[in-house]
Amino acid sequence: MERLSAGVRAALVRRWSRPMQHAELLAIGLQKFEIERLVRRSHLQHAHGRYVAGAVDRRLAVAACAQAAHPRSVISHFTAAELVGLRTWSDRDSRSAAEPMWLSCEPGPRRNLKRPDVVLRRAGLTEADLELRRGLWLTSVPRTTVDIARELPLPEAVVTVDHALAGPVLRDDLDAVLARQYRWPGIVNARRAVALADRLSESALESFARIVFVEGDLPTPILQAQFWDGARWLTERVDFWWPHFRTVGEADGLEKFEAPTATERRARLRRSFERDQRLADRGLELVHFGWEDAVLRPAELIRRFHAAFARGSRRTGPTPAWRPAPTRPARPAA
Repeated sequence: MERLSAGVRAALVRRWSRPMQHAELLAIGLQKFEIERLVRRSHLQHAHGRYVAGAVDRRLAVAACAQAAHPRSVISHFTAAELVGLRTWSDRDSRSAAEPMWLSCEPGPRRNLKRPDVVLRRAGLTEADLELRRGLWLTSVPRTTVDIARELPLPEAVVTVDHALAGPVLRDDLDAVLARQYRWPGIVNARRAVALADRLSESALESFARIVFVEGDLPTPILQAQFWDGARWLTERVDFWWPHFRTVGEADGLEKFEAPTATERRARLRRSFERDQRLADRGLELVHFGWEDAVLRPAELIRRFHAAFARGSRRTGPTPAWRPAPTRPARPAA
């Protein structure tokens, strides 16, 4: 930057918060070698044939450049979800569903576009479907949620819908989008995902597992229950609770045991063992499971629950006192 003339530098700084084409940079007085040097030194970054300031967050910069490369488009689907912190999960392959830039624009003479770097969907957009965030036009969270639910298989779609409902999104908001998208591709799947969604699911694994339970014909569990130990309510909140079978299901992602030191990892394992013991003291059946069980061995997981239900049904004495755990505040909008 210091090698540029004062006039060129000032002109560049005035413009570089928005994507610029190569010709625009040349027009303000930059030479081709100077543009290349600015990119090498991270003063500028380049994506989708556009340039933007190097200080802009890389993912945000790529999204802005992709949108600028496709006039009249808005950032949508997985990219919009990423930028607002809406949870997505996909088991379709080893790549993240959010890797390409996802865009939507009104129908026109050109068809949908799908490349490794950009996916463009042509579909109607209303004012209610749009919102402006950090200078970029995105589909609204309700619209983004339903769009993703139309794209993904049911268990993966519910992961996103659950997370949306745990935030400021209301079920009525999603129903309004579903009504506007009547007869769109994937809308039947999206309707079912919204119908099965539950804001009390606190992780992607819990959301995914609930659909495994539905597809395995398990009874509907209570989410986030607490138990009475005779003197107080235990602080533990269990993920799934079947009172008639005295069975608790716990969705255990391994990240809950991750810690920067071996001492802290051992402490977390110890707390988990003590927690299980307090629950077992209530006369409960406990079934722990992880992603491998829910994704790779769902039939075996269902068999494990049926076995636990049979054991729990044979237990004698009164069912432990329990209650729905106090509802946590909704996740704030990003």
